Amino acid sequence: MRKRHQGAFNPMHPAPWELSRGWIEKSVTCGACFWLQKAANIKQPDTPPYNLNSNTDILLKRDHDKYRGKGPSPIMVSAGLGHLRPFKHPHLQKWADSLQFGSSPEHFNTLHEDTNILFGGGLDDVFENIETGELHIVDYKSTSQDGGNKKNPDPLDESFLLPPKDPKKRDFKAGYRRQAEMYQWILRRKGFVVSNTAYFLYVDAISRDMDGMLIGDNPHTAWMKFEAQIIPYVGDDTWVERALINAKQLAMLEECPCHSEDCDIGRFLRQARRPSRAYKMDKTQR
Repeated sequence: MRKRHQGAFNPMHPAPWELSRGWIEKSVTCGACFWLQKAANIKQPDTPPYNLNSNTDILLKRDHDKYRGKGPSPIMVSAGLGHLRPFKHPHLQKWADSLQFGSSPEHFNTLHEDTNILFGGGLDDVFENIETGELHIVDYKSTSQDGGNKKNPDPLDESFLLPPKDPKKRDFKAGYRRQAEMYQWILRRKGFVVSNTAYFLYVDAISRDMDGMLIGDNPHTAWMKFEAQIIPYVGDDTWVERALINAKQLAMLEECPCHSEDCDIGRFLRQARRPSRAYKMDKTQR
């Protein structure tokens, strides 16, 4: 078998270049950060894994496995989605394996011939319309608005996924929306009929009015309460192919492009080039 083309881009490598959903997201948000790792092979500092978030994903998937291919789960019925059911497919477990997305055609990927990019990722879940056969991308998300000391938590409805009303605030959920659209694009290219409507199943950890975590019969078992809601999102994946082409073009650049204005690393580098007056004074006194 041909050796897989992973990591930094090698123009001499004949195999498809594997790019995950996260890397396309990086190319959209900051071309410089993408170029540094995928063209110059310079690693950025790793962030700690979100193990608690991953665990909620696992448990929510198990909740829906009980109804897979049979009918709607209770939360789906409560959300008015009784015409849907968790999708049953022999490759669903492989579709969820983001670390091995490029291992085989049975994983969640698609080959974009024009760029020779094997594009994929790890899918949380899929709902199936029992009446039409359409599939809906499903993404599990966990948060805690109480954890941010928010007195009035935002409602878990369609407005929760919208950009902030204040244009000065960063739109952290833009990546969530793009993720759903990228996965819609991949699933369509795998030959399925896919609805533009994706669903985010949010669980929001609650601390208000709670006596604590160690409140069960077993003092060594802790519990946390969540509000759970399914939020619909109508996506548009028409931008995805252009993003793949742009990512390939970025990787082929000879020099690093500029960091985006919103890039934290770029902001740090710009500020480091302009040390403060206090720093300069302190340096002369040493």
